[in-house]
Amino acid sequence: MKTNEVIAILDKQLLQSSPLILEFLKEKEEVTLNLSKGSIKSIVVTDEHIYYSPLSSGTLKKRSLQKAILIDE
Repeated sequence: MKTNEVIAILDKQLLQSSPLILEFLKEKEEVTLNLSKGSIKSIVVTDEHIYYSPLSSGTLKKRSLQKAILIDE
């Protein structure tokens, strides 16, 4: 997945506080991929897929910024 494909990175805690996000994820079950072998820490939303990630939303943000810097150099 490329950084420019990412629409949103959601923290897992939002699942507990937002019925709208839960409903959205249920509707997208057929395009959902679980990348986590253990606990899910974040959810990455793209145009085509929903990814359950073992990495925190903060870690994913840092990594995306690092890659953007490397591409610009």
